Amino acid sequence: MKSTGFVRRIDEAGRIVLPKELRKKFHLTENESSLEFYVTDDSIVMKKYEPSCMFCNRVEDTVEYEGVKICRSCIEKLDKLK
Repeated sequence: MKSTGFVRRIDEAGRIVLPKELRKKFHLTENESSLEFYVTDDSIVMKKYEPSCMFCNRVEDTVEYEGVKICRSCIEKLDKLK
């Protein structure tokens, strides 16, 4: 993992402010972007949340089926397996 050099304190409500440079680099916009959190033994990793197909990772043209995102192209491929 690469250090950014940014250090932020957690406020009394448990919030942190993402530096403007990071928001700009990852195209994070207020009220539109979401972050996904991952945890390892000793780290918390934040990643820009982009719902994608569980099979091909395509972001566009996905639908949700039983809590899982699947793109229409993969749905067509699955239908051919029947």
